[in-house]
Amino acid sequence: MNKKQTTLTLKNINKTFIQGSEQLDVLKDVNLDIKPKEIVALIGPSGSGKSTLLQIAGLLETPTSGEIYINGESCTDASDGLRTALRRDYLGFVYQYHNLLPDFDAAENVILPQLIAGVKYKDAEEKAMWLLQRLGLSEREHHRPAELSGGEQQRVAIARALANTPKLLLADEPTGNLDPNTSDNVLLTLLEVVKETGLSALIATHNIDLAHKMDREVSLRDGKLIDNRASNFITKTKNFY
Repeated sequence: MNKKQTTLTLKNINKTFIQGSEQLDVLKDVNLDIKPKEIVALIGPSGSGKSTLLQIAGLLETPTSGEIYINGESCTDASDGLRTALRRDYLGFVYQYHNLLPDFDAAENVILPQLIAGVKYKDAEEKAMWLLQRLGLSEREHHRPAELSGGEQQRVAIARALANTPKLLLADEPTGNLDPNTSDNVLLTLLEVVKETGLSALIATHNIDLAHKMDREVSLRDGKLIDNRASNFITKTKNFY
């Protein structure tokens, strides 16, 4: 696929860690293209390298070798300043732990990233209120994180990640700390909002049923990335987890 037609391209990505005298090859020749408006599920057992792959895709970690393209722009040898600008302008992040600012309410947690990006306060407030309403938090917008449930906190984190209208959303087990029912509801809402806003997304999850609702599924195992659509990988590995 032409890199200009993708939101994210990872080409021949390798990542090796040195632990004492041992070499740990976490990612091995990983290739991935994500098209505009495509939502891709990333699945794999714990310790398979999902977080490492997402950190590389998000320009938070450097691969040992390989190439990274975001919105057609090569980021492989980007300076720290350019990486920061690309993260600000093109990427949104949702983590397993919400990392909300405890002294600010839900709306303020969504407004602040927009102000940092240069958005006027009134516009940032309107965007924050729309996102929180869409995520079912219109009655909780002026509550601080400690006053919100785990599911509500994670919804605020999702709103924050979407606030600056990124091209690509990267989510690392975004509902991993929630109970099953809350997890399903939050992830379904996340998928709906991502679709509505026309983003691309790479979402790491252990929820196979919800992974099936995404446009495509890829699996990490033994450092290799496998396209499940092509390999029917899940049905062949019933004991994958």
